[in-house]
Amino acid sequence: MAASLSYSTAALCLSILVLLASSLVPSAASFNQDFDVTWGDSRAKILNNGDLLTLSLDKTSGSGFQSKNEYLFGKIDMRLKLVPGNSAGTVTAYYLSSQGSTHDEIDFEFLGNLSGDPYTLHTNVYSQGKGDREQQFRLWFDPSADFHTFSILWNPKGIVFSVDGTPVREFKNMESIGVPYPKNQPMKIYSSIWNADQWATRGGLVKTDWTQAPFTTSYANFKSDACIWSSGASSCGSSLASGGNTWMSQELDATGIERMKWVHNNHMIYNYCTDAKRFPQGFPPECKATAS
Repeated sequence: MAASLSYSTAALCLSILVLLASSLVPSAASFNQDFDVTWGDSRAKILNNGDLLTLSLDKTSGSGFQSKNEYLFGKIDMRLKLVPGNSAGTVTAYYLSSQGSTHDEIDFEFLGNLSGDPYTLHTNVYSQGKGDREQQFRLWFDPSADFHTFSILWNPKGIVFSVDGTPVREFKNMESIGVPYPKNQPMKIYSSIWNADQWATRGGLVKTDWTQAPFTTSYANFKSDACIWSSGASSCGSSLASGGNTWMSQELDATGIERMKWVHNNHMIYNYCTDAKRFPQGFPPECKATAS
């Protein structure tokens, strides 16, 4: 009897430990839990019990979604699989943004292509309503053949755009020389697909081929290690000041800088900081600081 009781007690303890352990494992992110479809009707779909989201564009309309939460700093990862085949004229945007005329924004945009041509990755940063900080790259892989991870690291020191862990752009906080930096306005995550054939592909020379519609972009494996903003307060609390989040003070190290230089040397096709025609009175101060 004692042996039986001891066995039952051990089994009960083991069950409790399993339950406790399972409660400590973070639940997998779900698009149903984290995002709302905002436009496009049935063109936007959440599938596979929330593991997959797709946005589609046809001749009538595009589609889009946004996060339920607002964030003020964080590390955001999303895996995207872009429109395959002839996607000329289409644009898929994936970005963080606040609202209003003085909004902040951190942009990834993917400009469609003719079959066989590389996609154009367009990046931009807005602070206090001012953007015009474009950098563009030719992706060194086919982003329509499989999912790839597009990441934004945003903290008080700077913003880093990465593709599959490779940094492609860094926008440092240079408030010390008068450059506004997005640090006070919480932002939601947005994504959408729409027709932009008046400018997107070769400056609008290549139009959308609607016989290829619908055009579909897919999303998976959303991850966020971020400060959620709610009711005027951050979920990070005092860890903002104490450095409780390692990403909060993260900057590119020497290896990251070298990898970013490789991208710039081999795959950058436009940099506003080298467009002298656009700035006849002189480049913006962040360009001069970066170049020095």
